[in-house]
Amino acid sequence: MTDSKSRSLEDRILRIEDHLEIINLIAGHPPGADSASRDYAASFWAKDGMIDMGREGVPPTGFESMLEILNAPGFKEAQRQGICHFAGPPHIVIDGDTAVATSYLQILAADPDGKPFELSAHGTSKGFRVCRLSANRWELVRTPEGWRIKSRTIRSMDTPGARDLLRGVAG
Repeated sequence: MTDSKSRSLEDRILRIEDHLEIINLIAGHPPGADSASRDYAASFWAKDGMIDMGREGVPPTGFESMLEILNAPGFKEAQRQGICHFAGPPHIVIDGDTAVATSYLQILAADPDGKPFELSAHGTSKGFRVCRLSANRWELVRTPEGWRIKSRTIRSMDTPGARDLLRGVAG
C-alpha cells in the first residue's frame, strides 16, 4: 500500500472519488433489484458483464440473465411478500482502471407467521427473516461512463465457496 502522504492531493481526491463511485454503484443494487428497475439495474454493468451465481452445473452467464428475474412472476410475488436486498459496505481495492469489491448481501422478507411486535413510535411488525446471506465479489472496470461491473461472483455463506471468496480480502 502506498503511503497517502507520498501522493499528490489531486491523486488522493481522485482515489476518494473512485471509492465513492464504487460504493454508490454497489449500494444501488438493492433498490434497483427491489424496485424491479431493469434499466437502472442494467446501467451498473459493462456491456460484456458476467455473473456467476454459484449454482452447481450452471456456468457464469451474461448479466442480462439476472435482469430477466426482475420481470418474472416469481419476483413480482417476492415483491408482494416484502423482499429486501440489504447490502453491507464493500471492501474495495483499486488498481488503475480495475477494482475488486467484496461485500455481503442479505435477502430479507417479511415474516407472515411472526409474532406481532410493537416498537414505540414505529408501529407493529411481525418481523423479517433472512432468506439468503451471500458473499459477493464484484470485479469492476473504469469506462468512459464511469465504473461498471465486469463480473460478479455470488456464493452462499453456507458453502465453502463463500470462504474462498472472502479469503481474497483476508489473504
